[in-house]
Amino acid sequence: CVCVCVCVCVFMFCFVPSYQQFPRLCATREALRIKECCPSWEGDGSPCGASSGRGFCQDVEVPDQPDGPQYPFSGLDDREKWPLVFYNRTCQCAGNFMGFNCADCKFGYFGVNCNDRRESLRRNIFHLSRAERIRLMSYLNLAKQTISRDYVVATGTYQEMENGSNPMFADVSLYDVFVWMHYYVSRNALLGGPGNVWTDVDFAHWAPAFLPWHRLYLLHWEHEIRKLTGDMDFTIPYWDWRDAQGCDVCTDELMGARSSQDPSLLSPGSVFSSWKVLCSQAQNYNDRGVLCDAVEEGPLRRNPGNHNRNVVERLPTSADVEFTLSLTNYDTGAMDRGANMSFRNTLEGFGDPQTGLGNSSRMGMHAALHVFMNGSMSSVQGSANDPIFLLHHAFVDSIYEQWLRRHEPSPSQYPESDAPIGHNSEYHMVPFLPLYRNREFFISSKDLGYEYSYLLNAMFFILILLAESMRPYLEELQDVWPWLLLAGLCGGIVAVTIAAAILTAKRRCGRSPWLHMSKWKNAFALSEKQPLIRSSDTEETKHRNYQTTI
Repeated sequence: CVCVCVCVCVFMFCFVPSYQQFPRLCATREALRIKECCPSWEGDGSPCGASSGRGFCQDVEVPDQPDGPQYPFSGLDDREKWPLVFYNRTCQCAGNFMGFNCADCKFGYFGVNCNDRRESLRRNIFHLSRAERIRLMSYLNLAKQTISRDYVVATGTYQEMENGSNPMFADVSLYDVFVWMHYYVSRNALLGGPGNVWTDVDFAHWAPAFLPWHRLYLLHWEHEIRKLTGDMDFTIPYWDWRDAQGCDVCTDELMGARSSQDPSLLSPGSVFSSWKVLCSQAQNYNDRGVLCDAVEEGPLRRNPGNHNRNVVERLPTSADVEFTLSLTNYDTGAMDRGANMSFRNTLEGFGDPQTGLGNSSRMGMHAALHVFMNGSMSSVQGSANDPIFLLHHAFVDSIYEQWLRRHEPSPSQYPESDAPIGHNSEYHMVPFLPLYRNREFFISSKDLGYEYSYLLNAMFFILILLAESMRPYLEELQDVWPWLLLAGLCGGIVAVTIAAAILTAKRRCGRSPWLHMSKWKNAFALSEKQPLIRSSDTEETKHRNYQTTI
């Protein structure tokens, strides 16, 4: 069944476009020379679908608000004022259209003209049916094994590309494009030469854009899997790790159990045991002063619970989550890891989940889970190699959603200026093409077309929970119903055969005189005046009557 599903998905992939960074059509010498990424839409052959009013090729406008003091350089990193180093003209899509060539619909919309609304439901991974779990694993593995037809990843800086005349891009799988994206946005800044890097910089962590960036990341990942497989109902499940005593999802049926031969590797019974990681050796790249070259670097590693307990004492509790949600300010102060009483900083894990004070000596919440996994997940730049990353960040995103609904912040709560570089509200998120601004994802998930099952109203959630709890039993029944039907048919045939045999015997023997003898009739009939057992009978009489009846 899984093999058939994968084959069908591979077939469909050949006909499904993809929308991500860097678009292959924009990774050419000519596109880099003129700094323009405005591919044609196949529907009408015009750049950005302009002839159909889907979008237009326009100059990129970048904000001029000041950044915080954490990154004191200018003009040294390709991510500064994204995406101007590579492109100064891109597709700007109209209405509900989206994509690097405006060929797709915005999140939460579908249809020929992108006018129809869609709301998807992200569910607890433990509430998925067996068929849904199998499908999830097959989709993940398909994404890992399928080389992208539509986009590539950068393996060199713009300077190393000789200002575009020598493009340096690599083909990777769909899954690994997202691994590369997470590496690229969080990597250290290369200042020139081996070992010359700036470490206090991250365009998606340690500052306000942490939650909006990862929200967009998950939406795009979900979006790409739907296009790869043709399954438009697919959603990323979440792992509710509150009060967990260990890695509940680390089983071969789900994200992979521990290997009995090497506790840092995955069990051979898991499909993920054969996965190879990339962009996971941050120190090596820093020492050499280079970018990740997107080649395989060894097996996926995970050793949950055998981490440094001086850094993470335990997994987050329900009390930790509730305290974090109680914080009214989205971000505070310098809006970095030292921010006090900051919802963002506490949820990210650098604020103490019991006091709200920043620069905590121990990591909590989101960061605690990464450290606890003690393997590929524990490196910021390489953490997306582990598929648990998706389940984990889906739950982090659900906590972000709870906070947005509880506090209903005004747009002004998201900082317009003075946040660490890459995190101001109008900054384009690195390294996405098409372009998105941080503030665009400081909104409810409902506005983006998705919901979390445990955030539904109480009655509806109970109904969903009942349906999900019954699904495994219905699934088992579905597996055995052909046998039950066959047994029923066989039973019916036997009953009909016996009835026919009795009728036939009756016809043949009905004229026999011995059948009409009164003594036989009386022997096989009970008189209403003489019940089987009477209270006044002796034991001998009872016994006799019982024998007579027989």
